[in-house]
Parts: sequence; structure tokens; C-alpha cells
Amino acid sequence: MGVIVGPRVIDAGVTLLSVLVSPVPVAAGFPSPAQDYFDGRIDLNAHLIKDITSTYVVRVSGESMTGAGISDGDELIVNRALEPHDGAVVIAVLDGELTIKRLRITPTGVVLQAENPAYPDIEVPALSDLTIWGVATRCLHHV
Repeated sequence: MGVIVGPRVIDAGVTLLSVLVSPVPVAAGFPSPAQDYFDGRIDLNAHLIKDITSTYVVRVSGESMTGAGISDGDELIVNRALEPHDGAVVIAVLDGELTIKRLRITPTGVVLQAENPAYPDIEVPALSDLTIWGVATRCLHHV
């Protein structure tokens, strides 16, 4: 269904993580000569979060967004301060129900588009109560 479970506030006073970063890109195709060292650290706060005061982490439940690379159990970083736009992956509240979908704004109205052909798109009726709760900016996907 693609609903979210339990948004968590990212506390501004908590350091998430700082990890080592490779100085060179790692080939995903043919191997290349590797460097045996890492070049400093990357602050995941600065890399993943643009506005700590309006950023949340939500856990995905369901398979309706697999075509967008979002799977059951993944966690999304969601910014509530961003302006939703056509094509954005959003957390929507439709008639009191939370869902993750791609926002499509068409000449005939708003569509919450699933990214899995097994799930129907939701054409939002004119009299429905629709709130865009936030815009997903990153997906933390388990490998």
C-alpha cells in the first residue's frame, strides 16, 4: 500500500554519524586500481539533511513505490519545508490516510501515482481532503 509508519524527529542536538569517505569513486562495472586509504570523513548530517528543524525520517511499509527504488522497510528522509512539485515523491495525507506516492499535477486534477504496476494510481477527487505532509529527499535502502 505504501504507507508510512512512525515519523521520527531528527533531534538538532544529536549527531547522526560521521564516516570515512573514499577519495575516488568506486567502479560499479569493471574493477579499477583501488586506493588503500580513505580521505577524511563525511558528515552525514550535512550530506543528507538540509534543514534539521523540518526533517523527519519515516519508515516505508508496502511495495507500491518499488519502481522508484523505495522498498518495504526502507527509511525516507522527508523535508516538510520543501514546496511539493509535480514529479516529487511525497508523503500525502488523503482523507486522513498517510501514503507515499509520486505527486502528479495534471490539467484534470491531482494524481498520487504508484511506482508499481500492481498498484493503482489514486486520482484525488475534487472534494477530498489532501495535505502534502512532506517531500522525500533521500531513501535509505537496505542492501
